[in-house]
Amino acid sequence: MHTCKQLLQAAAGGACDRALASLYALDGAPASLKAARDRVLHVVRSFQAAFSPASEVPAALFSGPGRTEIGGNHTDHQHGRVLCGSVDLDMLACAAPNGLEVIRVRSEGYPVLEVSLNQLQPRKEEENTSAALVRGVAAQLAGRGYPLSGVDVYAVSNVLSGSGLSSSAAYEVLLGNILNHFWCGGALDPIEIAKIGQFAENVYFGKPCGLMDQMGSSVGGAVAIDFADPANPVVERVDYDFTRSGHVLCIVDTASSHGDLTGDYAAITQEMGAVAACFGKTVLREVPREQFRAALPALREKCGDRAVLRAMHFYDDDRRAAEEAAALGEGDFAGRFLKLINASGQSSSLLLQNTWSIADPRRQAVPLALAVAAELLDGTGAVRVHGGGFAGTIQAFVPEERLERFRSGMEELLGTGKCHVLHIRPVGGCVVFA
Repeated sequence: MHTCKQLLQAAAGGACDRALASLYALDGAPASLKAARDRVLHVVRSFQAAFSPASEVPAALFSGPGRTEIGGNHTDHQHGRVLCGSVDLDMLACAAPNGLEVIRVRSEGYPVLEVSLNQLQPRKEEENTSAALVRGVAAQLAGRGYPLSGVDVYAVSNVLSGSGLSSSAAYEVLLGNILNHFWCGGALDPIEIAKIGQFAENVYFGKPCGLMDQMGSSVGGAVAIDFADPANPVVERVDYDFTRSGHVLCIVDTASSHGDLTGDYAAITQEMGAVAACFGKTVLREVPREQFRAALPALREKCGDRAVLRAMHFYDDDRRAAEEAAALGEGDFAGRFLKLINASGQSSSLLLQNTWSIADPRRQAVPLALAVAAELLDGTGAVRVHGGGFAGTIQAFVPEERLERFRSGMEELLGTGKCHVLHIRPVGGCVVFA
């Protein structure tokens, strides 16, 4: 265990370099490693300024990464399969025990929030707040019998807001790792930490999310998940080093808002569910594809064509997610994997129809960005809508030699700083240095 002073010495002297390189310097550039060191020094010094810990108090560094959806667009809520990965944008925190019965979290740019360890029931007034997530994660660990004690946390984040990289999952995984370290002696594995984060988001935060976001953040690397049994999903890490692919992962912000899209998102779940209900089931994963295809004429009459098309997308993208994981596992990136990614993007556009909202057909930033990206890629790489869709971001795998042309072309369309180069990092939520 290290004190804050020792953490500063370790970071400045290079003792943290190996851990930082595995998280942030995936492009191999010395400047990336220096930036990571400087960020650690900033976090520890900010922690000291915010909480004035005693000189002998043990402290540690923690990371909760954002995640990117690679395959399986809108398949998880139908108990399907997905492929996701943790990225090198994260929430980084310095944390230490405080000797009190309260968790205090200072996220840079925001006031300190305090959660009493004596009051861990859900609070209606806290829904959609960070305090709800802190309280929910703490309540889950308390309910498992772990001894509670106060902790101070100072956190910074470079997870892009509204990008589909799931800053809420990064926050939950960060907290889970902090409390696992100080309360549980590291007994919880990444899958358990992900489930705890989902519980906090569902029950305390008030968002009925699936488990993909938390799994992608917590497990690390490329992660294939099968939600056939949502309570016990099958989680498998995919052994592939993206830095050797010859391609760069870009997340492009289309500068369009997710506001007022709740109805669009809900309609996808409702329409897929309506098709499943025709077979006496609640989700499409329970309906064999052959039965679905044989019933197309009747389903069109009962559910409408859009519902049928969206169900077709589910079956195809559910299969593709598994095939994408297999292609990576076999090292077939430039051929089969990229072909599957492009097919997934086309399916989302044509069948799932989640690239623009019928509420305002004049605004189609995502389809426009996809069209321009395809022109810039000119038959190379791959591009698809990213995340929930209707607005927000697109994802592209860009050949390294085309990156600058691609980035300049997308930013000419959407604005400076809208094309973000990311890396799939091999490490999920973790104790960076203790």
